Amino acid sequence: MRLAILGGGGFRVPLVYAALADGGPFAGLIREVALHDTDRLRLEVIGAVLRSMPSGPTVRATTDLDEALTGADFVFSAIRVGGTAGRVADERVPLREGVLGQETVGAGGVLYALRTLPVMTEIARRVRAVAPDARVVNFTNPAGMVTEAMSAVLGDRVVGICDSPVGLVRRAARAAGVDARYVDAADATDAADAVEYEYLGLNHLGWLRSLRLGDRELLPGLLASPDALDSFEEGRLFGPRLLGALGLLPNEYLHYYYFRRETLAAARDAEQTRGEFLHRQQTEFYTRAAEQPARAHRFWREARLRREETYLAEARSAGGGWQRDGCDLDGGGYERVALSLMAALSGASGRRRLVLNVRNGATLPALPADAVVETVCEVDGDGVRSVPSTPLDGAELGLVLQVKAVERATIEAAATGSRTAALRALLLHPLVDSPDVAARVLDAADPAVLRGGPDSPAVRGS
Repeated sequence: MRLAILGGGGFRVPLVYAALADGGPFAGLIREVALHDTDRLRLEVIGAVLRSMPSGPTVRATTDLDEALTGADFVFSAIRVGGTAGRVADERVPLREGVLGQETVGAGGVLYALRTLPVMTEIARRVRAVAPDARVVNFTNPAGMVTEAMSAVLGDRVVGICDSPVGLVRRAARAAGVDARYVDAADATDAADAVEYEYLGLNHLGWLRSLRLGDRELLPGLLASPDALDSFEEGRLFGPRLLGALGLLPNEYLHYYYFRRETLAAARDAEQTRGEFLHRQQTEFYTRAAEQPARAHRFWREARLRREETYLAEARSAGGGWQRDGCDLDGGGYERVALSLMAALSGASGRRRLVLNVRNGATLPALPADAVVETVCEVDGDGVRSVPSTPLDGAELGLVLQVKAVERATIEAAATGSRTAALRALLLHPLVDSPDVAARVLDAADPAVLRGGPDSPAVRGS
């Protein structure tokens, strides 16, 4: 099979290649990888990194989108419209107005989506025209909104992924005393030792609601054990008091909602935003690696470790501060989720159970059928099917409905250029506390956030 990676000069591409290379868990799955990026230097740097790794599929790099898509069986999308400089603006503009600035959450997430969605919709049209039989695996953030916009063009041939949910499940299973390897067991519904779980919500807004091994429900015992909660990242982030009251285990990004005052204060007090850290780090990495290509792989490993160690640093700071340990760093791995999905869809592996971003159908009756939700799915050669689960209710459903209204308004604004829809998206967000603030954020944003098509900012790998 042939894989096209959009954002092929992106920092995490070597993780995908390593999994496909000799000795990797998916060796032999893909015969050729086409790397597409608008930045030739970044493609050359990532090419240098790959050449220092164990041999794998043939690699071809191109700045021509149609060339990359031609003949592709799968298209992997991991781009950042506007580069890391765009993320810096998305985060700083809201913070100056006293509301959260974060890549996918709050006003920052809306601004990023407004810039990204027109480009991703156009890419979906090119996929439909050039590679109509290809399946798209989307990791471009905000993953849920991007997947929903692309699905209007590609239908069920696009699936969104995120490594946060499976990372949460694996860490929770380990804390509950279960071998986390069984979370990823092939043919999970038939494997006697497989961990069964329920996870439901939106991308970066979901909850682990059940964790079972055979007939044993493990989640209540885990949530009632301060020692067990202290052994993994989400347990420390949210703490036994909140988790005991919720009776659920939230995705790490919900820390911005449950501790909005603390995370906002931590973000405003920080010397730099996450975007500023990544902009500085990636600029340094690509510059050094271009000057010394023989050392590109070493530079990449060093930068990757620092990147993982500092992930969600502002949330940890708001929760008292701690360093991520080996358990926290061993999350789902977005390359593992993406390639497990590809292997199952192609029939190269058995049935898989994965948390994916897919069209709602009847999963959450309160939402439209075409709205994208994040839920547990079974995947095989016949496609992707949501696993039936108990619908959300109460506060969790209320939050999902409000944020989905934000997402739908954002998609409308990106498709039409409507300032009214963009303003509605911002002022409806639960982390934006004033219509006047919403208007000022939109006024101060990069004008490109409401300008799609050929004038959009550069598309680069994330």
